[in-house]
Formats: sequence, structure tokens, C-alpha cells
Amino acid sequence: MTLLGLVQHVAEVERNWFQRVFAGQDVPPVFGESNVDGYALRPDRGLDEATAAWQAEVARGRELIADASLDDSGRLSEKEAGFVGDEGVSLRWIMVHMIEEYARHNGHADLIRERIDGVTGA
Repeated sequence: MTLLGLVQHVAEVERNWFQRVFAGQDVPPVFGESNVDGYALRPDRGLDEATAAWQAEVARGRELIADASLDDSGRLSEKEAGFVGDEGVSLRWIMVHMIEEYARHNGHADLIRERIDGVTGA
């Protein structure tokens, strides 16, 4: 787990939930078919490129939901629905899930930082 991998992962998460699930678009993984979760690193891709990709995914997601109601819904695949319990998920559910996703990965980033500088919270 690396900070760069986390940035790439949240770019993929943004694409998945807003473009694939909510808008029903068939879009490829952000960083290629061999990197569906975004964690794999390449020596020629640095933080600037990953951050730009993440920012583009956030912007695209915002465009897709700009005129939507929190009660509008998207569709999960059958496999994903098995984890959630239903194929339909509201935009409200997606937004709450995204808060959880970012909170979890911010915690991961904090653990990495803690291993570097040794400072822990009180």
C-alpha cells in the first residue's frame, strides 16, 4: 500500500460509483484493464498524473449528478448486489458510501504517515 496507490484507487472508486453504477456507463478502468482497483503502480506514472486523473474523475462524477435527486438510483452488477443486498442503490446511498470510502482510505494514508514520522494522535 502506497499513497500513490491510494490516489489511483480513489480515482477508480469515483469512476465506478458515479459513471458505472449511477450513470450506467460502460467505461474502462482509469489506469487500464490490468489495474481494475487502481492500486498497481507503474514507474512512469507519478503523483501529478494520478492526481490529475483523480481530479478528472471527481469532476466527471459531479457533472453526472449535478441535476440528480438523492432519490435517483443506479444499478449494481449482480456480483456487487450480493455485497449490498440489492441491485438498485440511490444517489444518497452512493454519497454516504463515498464518505465511508474516503474516510477508510484517509485512515490508511494516516497509518502510512505514522510509520514515516512516528507521530500518533491522542
